[in-house]
Amino acid sequence: MSAGQAAGEAAAAAATPVLPRVLSALFYGTCSFLIVLVNKALLSAYSFPSPMFLGIGQMAATILILYVSKLNKIVHFPDFDKSIPVKLFPLPLIYVGNHISGLSSTSKLSLPMFTVLRKFTIPLTLLLEIIILGKRYPLSIIVSVFAIILGAFIAAGSDLSFNLEGYTFVLLNDIFTAANGVYTKQKIDPKELGKYGVLFYNACFMVVPTVIISFSTGDFQQATHFQHWTNFLFVFQFVLSCFLGFLLMYSTVLCSHYNSALTTTVVGAIKNISIAYIGMLIGGDYIFSILNFIGLNICMVGGLRYSFLTLRGNSKPTQSGDEENALPESKC
Repeated sequence: MSAGQAAGEAAAAAATPVLPRVLSALFYGTCSFLIVLVNKALLSAYSFPSPMFLGIGQMAATILILYVSKLNKIVHFPDFDKSIPVKLFPLPLIYVGNHISGLSSTSKLSLPMFTVLRKFTIPLTLLLEIIILGKRYPLSIIVSVFAIILGAFIAAGSDLSFNLEGYTFVLLNDIFTAANGVYTKQKIDPKELGKYGVLFYNACFMVVPTVIISFSTGDFQQATHFQHWTNFLFVFQFVLSCFLGFLLMYSTVLCSHYNSALTTTVVGAIKNISIAYIGMLIGGDYIFSILNFIGLNICMVGGLRYSFLTLRGNSKPTQSGDEENALPESKC
């Protein structure tokens, strides 16, 4: 993206009314909060063995809801043609990687440590927006990012329930989430596929390969033979997770549309503050240590300061024709 395009994007963001930006961010934060709690119950409390199968359910729900909505003229997106895969690439690959790594990491880490390590999505998003979208950020934002990283390192370094596989999955999830946010912002041009088109065709392109992978790894068989399919509460939570998966994908696109990939990531960080402390009180899987607790709080303070600076910068009007002023404000 050129400097002129970045400045134009910043001006467009500044011209967007505050209410849609705030409401879309709150919607995303709420959906993200709820789906982590539901998935944690499914994958940990019920010991559901197939996170990939759960991801397939969420993709299927997305396809069904959007297709029925299109038939009833509730939403609009272009019919399929041979140019759509080219327009979307590499978003479908990032999308499925984000799904699988996110669901796998949720089941293998304590809730507070999961939310701490997810903070690495913020600097990764910042880096990708600089590289891919050509944005710039002031020193105060960079300092806040380093405070978040410092807190995450301190907390993770003293984690008494260290799980290498879980840490690997969550860090992969950070990379995929950052890339998904930045590329989604780039792809949701209403003149092209638009919000609903991106969601629908992403799910369509990746559901079949994911089913094949699930079959080949035994994940699908484990899911179909799971003992709790006759348990109404489990089935209800599974269906709820599928529906929340659709809402999360929609709210992510909506928040990125009205704000930016970085704002969406910051909202996720604010949401994680609530999840981390709730996990300490009611999760039952948090092992207390002084360093872990101190690191967690440093991470949260850095996230709050980062959020404050981001929102404050987002509320300032962009000076047209002044690239140096416009580009830092384009962070939101």
